[in-house]
Amino acid sequence: MPQPTAGAADYFQSYSVVGLLAVVGVLFVAVAFGAGRLLRPVVPTPEKLLTYECGVDPVGEGWAHTQVRYYVYAFLYVIFAVDSIFLFPWATVYARAGYGATTLVEMFIFLGFLAVGLLYAYKKGVLTWT
Repeated sequence: MPQPTAGAADYFQSYSVVGLLAVVGVLFVAVAFGAGRLLRPVVPTPEKLLTYECGVDPVGEGWAHTQVRYYVYAFLYVIFAVDSIFLFPWATVYARAGYGATTLVEMFIFLGFLAVGLLYAYKKGVLTWT
């Protein structure tokens, strides 16, 4: 059985630093929230329990209609953001020797799926601004 090398010890040491930093961050947030809960005054009154928005007293019920197309725009943004996230690693792999043709075909398949989604959105009339 091969013995771990010094490189493996350095590798796990760097993860221990990241783990320690994450624990310190979580503790910092927990202490801040705990101190805020202990130090704040708690005096609930009916005025404090009202919904408040820009100094205007609430009138009517709290439900409002939101058009679905805004969610569709958000989904389209997410699709293209994910597309751009995957394009950068692809470009770095494409530059390596021996990966050119395979990664090129894989990326065109990926872009084809995105193009089909964009074509579907166009056919449904989602991309027309009204």
